[in-house]
Amino acid sequence: MQELKDDVAIADYLHETFERLEQEISKSIVGQKEVVRLLITSIFCGGHSLLVGVPGLAKTLLIQTISQCLGLEFNRIQFTPDLMPSDVLGAETLDQDRNFRFIKGPIFANVVLADEINRTPPKTQSALLEAMQEGAVTIGGHHHQLDKPFFVLATQNPIEQEGTYPLPEAQLDRFMFMIKLDYPTMEEELDIVKQTTSNQDTVLEKVVSKKDIITFQSLIRKVPVPDSVFRYAVELVHKTRPNTSHASELANQYLDWGAGPRASQFLILAAKCHALLNGKYSPDIENIQAVAKPVLTHRIVRNFRAEADGYTEEQIIDQLL
Repeated sequence: MQELKDDVAIADYLHETFERLEQEISKSIVGQKEVVRLLITSIFCGGHSLLVGVPGLAKTLLIQTISQCLGLEFNRIQFTPDLMPSDVLGAETLDQDRNFRFIKGPIFANVVLADEINRTPPKTQSALLEAMQEGAVTIGGHHHQLDKPFFVLATQNPIEQEGTYPLPEAQLDRFMFMIKLDYPTMEEELDIVKQTTSNQDTVLEKVVSKKDIITFQSLIRKVPVPDSVFRYAVELVHKTRPNTSHASELANQYLDWGAGPRASQFLILAAKCHALLNGKYSPDIENIQAVAKPVLTHRIVRNFRAEADGYTEEQIIDQLL
């Protein structure tokens, strides 16, 4: 009973912390509330996120701001065609005493911004796979554990296709969310221009500690989920798999491939966090629906007929819901 009381207190503290985080982040970032909520959800669940948006939407600033408010060590890697895996992970070098010494790469941080991740070849993209999945890297046969918490927040420009290397499906599946950023509204852009063309300095305060984030991650794992919610999440994922026993007619018609089991896991984890952020102690079907698009969008593959009929991934998910 005492443990339950402690968990309820932590859940209340998480809800209060998120509200303070939103206020602090809004000092630097105008609008994008849903994007901020999804990024915080991803971090509190121990997942990784892929941000997709045209240039100039403050993707990099958003991630830097969140890192600062969470009190986390931040590194940015600008992905380019000539970037090598050692530029990300680090490398062993020979020192003056002829001993091999490991020089850590920028992956050794709490928050790693993989900027324009699709601009580098698959060999370098895959350097992130072990770090994202295991929280560790292996160099020269030696296993190096990364500090916790650890998050990869990657960005991608959807406009330019020349000179880019689309992320393979296996790597896309490692991202908990694909978050699409849209243009700001007229009023939001007015505020952005006023804020960024003056000499006013924005001072951000640290809202939460590393220890708190790890505690939140542990709490989210313990949140109880009704069997009906488990079943709804799994059934939703099965509906996306064409030519299977539970496939929807829409999937059979418009999809080549559906989402894998990791989608079901992320739906439940994200729904748990979404419930806590909204002051609830257990998720319901509405929480699953709230996180379905960012979890499923990059995990379903449209066929030619869907493209010809003008169906986007989001429209297909809307109809499945």
